[in-house]
Amino acid sequence: MKIILFSSKPYDRASFTASSLPVGWQLQFQDSLLTPDTAALAEGCEVVCAFINDDLSASVLERLAVGGTRLIALRSAGYNHVDLQAAERLGLVVVRVPAYSPHAVAEHAVALILALNRRIHRAFNRTREGDFSLHGLTGFDLHGKTVGVIGGGQIGLAFARIMAGFGCRLLISDPYPIAGLDAFGARQVALDELIAASDVISLHCPLTEASRHLIDAARLARMKRGAMLINTGRGALVDTPALVEALKSGQLGYLGLDVYEEEAELFFEDRSDQPLQDDVLARLLTFPNVIVTAHQGFLTHEALAAIAGTTLNNIAAWAAGAAVNRVTSAA
Repeated sequence: MKIILFSSKPYDRASFTASSLPVGWQLQFQDSLLTPDTAALAEGCEVVCAFINDDLSASVLERLAVGGTRLIALRSAGYNHVDLQAAERLGLVVVRVPAYSPHAVAEHAVALILALNRRIHRAFNRTREGDFSLHGLTGFDLHGKTVGVIGGGQIGLAFARIMAGFGCRLLISDPYPIAGLDAFGARQVALDELIAASDVISLHCPLTEASRHLIDAARLARMKRGAMLINTGRGALVDTPALVEALKSGQLGYLGLDVYEEEAELFFEDRSDQPLQDDVLARLLTFPNVIVTAHQGFLTHEALAAIAGTTLNNIAAWAAGAAVNRVTSAA
């Protein structure tokens, strides 16, 4: 069985080849994104293993199906980039990695909070240049602050438990009831209440049509003035141009992004020798109270091993006639 991994990096090669494969399995690693132009590379591959910025629109899926692909094995939990109805029409099975290491993404969100609050990025640059002054580096105690968590899944709850350890008051918003919040002092509330009451807001919800631009100009205006916003979920959860205006006015005090709505053509590649063509991202990067990381929240040894292991298990189950971690349009 031939398996092609698009958008593969050295860490993918290391994690997917760490253990022996079943007899007859062949892994083919492709650095390039899956696009209409690169779909031909999957000719003869029964399994296409795709990542978050790969194009899995109807036109691409049609090309893959014609070339002999029968399984789309996602190396991610999210599947908003897949046309599931087209996949079903073409007889393509789609499977995903529903959980790898919620701690990896949750801890990265906390790292962004700490770095923004204590201006670690600015202090690092200063001391390297011999500037040991402290002006402009004043932060605030996290203890006693109200932290809003949007999304009560595994990552959101892992993040909430960490913030409980800092002595924060925790508000969680989710469409579904969440059990066990009393154990770490959290309270489930409506989204608008969370927005208005939180000093720090962290996004951990999936991207759907209902959650697209969940944080827009109106919700930014309802936040506490000077609040911090963290997004390690999906870029389109926020209206990015609205963030720029909120930062300019001082309504938004801090912004930490590990995801970006237009990241597909930028992230995971070294583009340091090229002018940045994205004007909105370029503007965000000019603010001293903004940190942008290039979708690295998942990047821990433990998470990579779990992603590889679950993906290979999904493929093995499908080959044996089972449907483990399958995603359908009815999900």
